[in-house]
Amino acid sequence: MKCKAKIIGLGAYLPKRVLSNQDLEKMVETSDEWIISRTGMKERRLAAADEFTSDMGYEAAKKALEDSGKKAEEIDLILFATLTPDYVFPSTACLIQNRLGAVNAAAMDMQAACTGYIYALSAAKAYIESGMYKNVLIVAAEKLSSIVNYEDRNTCVLFGDGASACVVSDAKKGFAIENVSLGSDGQQSELLILPAGGSKRPASLETVQAGEHFLRMEGREVFKHAVRRMEGAVKECLDASGLEEQSISWMVPHQANIRIIEALAKRFKVPKEQVYLTIHKYGNTSASSVGIALDELVKEKNVKLGERVVLFAFGAGLTWGAASLTCEVDNG
Repeated sequence: MKCKAKIIGLGAYLPKRVLSNQDLEKMVETSDEWIISRTGMKERRLAAADEFTSDMGYEAAKKALEDSGKKAEEIDLILFATLTPDYVFPSTACLIQNRLGAVNAAAMDMQAACTGYIYALSAAKAYIESGMYKNVLIVAAEKLSSIVNYEDRNTCVLFGDGASACVVSDAKKGFAIENVSLGSDGQQSELLILPAGGSKRPASLETVQAGEHFLRMEGREVFKHAVRRMEGAVKECLDASGLEEQSISWMVPHQANIRIIEALAKRFKVPKEQVYLTIHKYGNTSASSVGIALDELVKEKNVKLGERVVLFAFGAGLTWGAASLTCEVDNG
């Protein structure tokens, strides 16, 4: 009988510092009302100056391991999803591997921007169900405050820092990963980009003075693609599972913009009380966003045996994806 990959442990970490809309009003020309009406965001978390992506990922990973009942040395592979690694190399996954004491694990970073968690779920599912590995640790963490220009009112209101993690295994109980649908469109790569810091535009006095080490985004164009691409990914994922749209019990979206989320919930006729939101508290935490929301959903709501959870995300690249999960844990 073919094994099925399941999420058996979840964890998340948010930094202590809160950056509110009122704080941003003092930094740039904006207002609490404007930010809420256009994004749904009220607060976001920022990492401390001496707190980095690997630190946040480590905290989330510890919680996921504890929740799963697995020891670090039982992990075969660590997949670290991030676009703000501690270094270009070595990989942040290797830093986590060492710090956790996961001595038997291979480790690598994955870069699919805000879709990183779902891309990592897809890879973990493939590794587990092929029989290559038994236990995969996924960590998604971002220190977006390190690449945000806090003088650019169009982007600085959107992003926060945070981390999430999960353990994926061949187990009897957990959240079964039924199907994952992924996509990309490199023709639109300029819409959301960090212009400098890579081999094409190495760091120089010129790039620093031009502000090219801060992220840049064409918000309206990104919005158009996000709604259409995520709608397609969710539909494809449901079709592959043989599921009707009304079978969705919970939607866990990437927390990028409340208008995008509401448009997709309406498209799939999912009541707002079944759409799990953290956007008002944490803003957009990129790769870690979906995992943070999933962790809170499972811990705060009574997700029942047999219920279907749909995750979806969209990010730079452009990349997008959706995953359908089935709860195979009796929560009473």
